[in-house]
Amino acid sequence: MDEQLRMAAENGDVDALYIKLAQDPYLLDRIDHIPIVDTPLHVAAIAGKHHFAMEIANLKPSLAWKLNHVGLSPMHLALQHKCTKMVRGLITINSQLIRVKAKGMITPLHYLAQTEDPDLLAELLCACPSSIEDTTIHCETAAHVAIRNCSIRCFKVLLGWLRRVNKEDILNWKDEDGNTALHIAISTNQTEVVKLLVKHANVNVKNFNDLTAMDIFHLQGSLQSTEIGEILHKAKAKKASDLTSNMTLGDYLSKELTLIDKRDKYFGINIQNNPNDIRTVILVVAILIATATYQAGLSPPAGYWQDDYKPPANNGTTNNTHNSSLGDGQRQRRAGQMIMSPADLFYFLAVNGSAFYLSVWTILVIIIGLPFSRAVYTSTWLLLQAYYSSMTGTFPTQGSMALTVGRFLYITFTVISTCAAYMIPWRAFCKHQKLKRRVDTMRGSRVLTHPEN
Repeated sequence: MDEQLRMAAENGDVDALYIKLAQDPYLLDRIDHIPIVDTPLHVAAIAGKHHFAMEIANLKPSLAWKLNHVGLSPMHLALQHKCTKMVRGLITINSQLIRVKAKGMITPLHYLAQTEDPDLLAELLCACPSSIEDTTIHCETAAHVAIRNCSIRCFKVLLGWLRRVNKEDILNWKDEDGNTALHIAISTNQTEVVKLLVKHANVNVKNFNDLTAMDIFHLQGSLQSTEIGEILHKAKAKKASDLTSNMTLGDYLSKELTLIDKRDKYFGINIQNNPNDIRTVILVVAILIATATYQAGLSPPAGYWQDDYKPPANNGTTNNTHNSSLGDGQRQRRAGQMIMSPADLFYFLAVNGSAFYLSVWTILVIIIGLPFSRAVYTSTWLLLQAYYSSMTGTFPTQGSMALTVGRFLYITFTVISTCAAYMIPWRAFCKHQKLKRRVDTMRGSRVLTHPEN
């Protein structure tokens, strides 16, 4: 590097920088062409001259990505020398600088995870959410690094972030030895961290030595806290010898697609940056059909009887004349029951009910497993119960034997359809989740549902 430029960077002399650039406009370009180099940004970071660093990063943004001869970027040096103003300034220029990997593939997020600066760590996470997925040369996530360095405050920040962005499965990612965050927390005897992890991580994952968290606890013997053992027992953690054999990723991919796999395939749920237009269209159409058929069930074409009527034993002409305007004077009825003739009633309810239950089934298949799907699932179950009560309460109860048999068949159809519409998607989802938990991968079960492009 030019000595005058180095002096200007050490002193933070912005005027001297522009004088030098006026004399040699391509000075920064020549530095940028060198793959590994000490840039003015590196010098400014060590000297704590954040204003000078911001000028350089503005003039030549690519210099902020350069590593020096010891494998550090300007952002790493700024963190080492506690120049937080420069760190925050560089983030405003390009938040992706948080993902630049120094020697050992350590990012600024990894560096902060081993310190006690949870506030700056939180700022970096918010500025670049995808940085949480970066791993070091040892395949360690920021959560691994925080726990290994006993940085509990930073780990709590990371855990809170993972919970908010629905990425708790990163806690199940393995390092080069197959250890998850829980394995490390137990081996380092961190009770508080274990207590937090068992709520969100898989407690029965095995490392590359075929050891689960419970195995590691027992291997520690008297050195291990008894409270950790109690926490693991409550979380239903098991020894490797007590587990069903795990399934490899190859075994999983060799199996037939489950119902949930087929849904994800056809609706594009697994594809990143996909607008999911097909899923949206089908969901909207299914909701419209469910709404229309539900309303039709509550308001049948012929309406409801407004009064009770029971034909007298001697049904004469007078009664027939009096009731001819109601459509069927000889038919016994009760107020609030459907007016339609038995044949029309059976046809209407069978067709309308089938359309309603199929549309509800489609809605449940599409939404299950998505955020807040449990609340929607519960409310849908209550809607099905309300529909069942409405239909059985207004179905004619008195009349011919055919009507009685038809009522029994319809109630049976309604009960079976309600259970099928609710239980088939739920059972398929639970079976799918159980299958995924058996798959042993480096990056947890999320790799099965969110493949990278």
